[in-house]
Amino acid sequence: MKLLDLTSLEIKEKILSGEIRTADLVRNLFERIKNIEPSIQSYITMAEDESLRKAEKIDKKIAKKEKTGLLTGIPIAVKDNICTRYLPTTCASKILQNFIPPYDASVIKRLKEEDAIIIGKTNLDEFAMGSSTENSSYKTTRNPWDLERVPGGSSGGSAAAVASGLAFMALGSDTGGSVRQPAALCGVVGLKPTYGRVSRYGLVAFGSSLDQIGTLTKDVRDAAILLQVIAGHDLHDSTSVPVPVPDYLDTIDSRIHNLRIGVPKEYFSDGLNRDVHEAIKDALTTYERLGATIVDISLPHTEYAVATYYIIANAEASSNLARYDGVRYGYRSGMNGITGMYCRTRSEGFGNEVKRRIMLGNYALSAGYYDAYYLKASKVRTLIKSDFDNAFEMVDCILSPTSPVPAFKIGERTSSPLEMYLSDIFTIPANLAGIPGISVPCGFSKEGLPIGMQILGRHFEERRLLRIAYAFERGTDFHLKRPIIKGPCNTEIKQEKVR
Repeated sequence: MKLLDLTSLEIKEKILSGEIRTADLVRNLFERIKNIEPSIQSYITMAEDESLRKAEKIDKKIAKKEKTGLLTGIPIAVKDNICTRYLPTTCASKILQNFIPPYDASVIKRLKEEDAIIIGKTNLDEFAMGSSTENSSYKTTRNPWDLERVPGGSSGGSAAAVASGLAFMALGSDTGGSVRQPAALCGVVGLKPTYGRVSRYGLVAFGSSLDQIGTLTKDVRDAAILLQVIAGHDLHDSTSVPVPVPDYLDTIDSRIHNLRIGVPKEYFSDGLNRDVHEAIKDALTTYERLGATIVDISLPHTEYAVATYYIIANAEASSNLARYDGVRYGYRSGMNGITGMYCRTRSEGFGNEVKRRIMLGNYALSAGYYDAYYLKASKVRTLIKSDFDNAFEMVDCILSPTSPVPAFKIGERTSSPLEMYLSDIFTIPANLAGIPGISVPCGFSKEGLPIGMQILGRHFEERRLLRIAYAFERGTDFHLKRPIIKGPCNTEIKQEKVR
């Protein structure tokens, strides 16, 4: 097995045992990035010099037998809408192209305290608005399994980086499925914690009542240790909840017999891809073999979730993005006059998808329409949450497809915003209800594209979700398969299976 194929926990063991040096690991990783990144386009900014300096410091700590952190020497990529001190944070937008935050987001601070190495900032849909990473102002990220297809979005850069071996772990943000959906399309594990479990301080706001920072990793155990580090109450974030953070690894290999898995009938409509449907059926069979009981359930307000989400998210986005006016920071147009400067700055700084959502959000909040749209959507959101509350009285978790289809072709849905919005139809309800969800690889389509299944749980039950996901992972090998990536010289760079 090659060094860069190892999981984060495996590589950490080798670093702590002295088998490998952190600096050598980082050099090998950046050599791979230089070789493969031109094909994948997953990074906006890379921090090679700073990463090597950090790696040398870690090696010295280990040599002196000093205490090290939970993520000692692990190279981590960060979605470029999470603030990093002295490193650009662009949100993949022209309006923030030169913005360098003077502080670290709380999650970044916690990663550094545990000796992780921030190797770069990854591409995304501008301000996390999209489902394919085609809305970036800088580049289009490609799916490592098929370079003509999207990696999903909006955390497509982070998912593609982990899937192609350009990072051991990555952080993303999930407003309507932006961690889970790209995880499914790229064949990695994506975890969205409960709203309030992880601090949003330093995450550039899109939809404040929906946003949550999540993890993208090669396997479930890596997801557990990364969540362990970033979770917990933060005084900088008033929505951060002061509940204890359990040890996510100590019970992860417990048995799941007597588990009740709910399968919502609304998630298996005619629009579901046949290969995805078959993969989910096989996954349910695997769980039954492990001792779980499958229970048919109903989430009757699911059909309203997409419409509800796009009213609430766009309304909050229009408010959050009002701060980008060219006065305080970011891009400024050279137009004379304050009104002209505002208009030109926002017209030139924002991309088309962001402008579309600002207009929809302002309309929903405008005088005379607030009650008809935003208030009504808020009431429907309560009904959707009630559906989950009722379901969790009968079952321990809910299982569904993560995405209705495998990765689609680049440009295939850009002319139809509604069709693009439906890419997140199975992930959006969890954000509206604020519950945790995890996407795990569960199969492949006939074209060889990854398929993901989503497991949803009660508020703050991430430990149970990780245990359920790990039970499936131990009984299958989907998470062990790797894409074959064609490099700039059309050379094969990766093997299919590492174990």
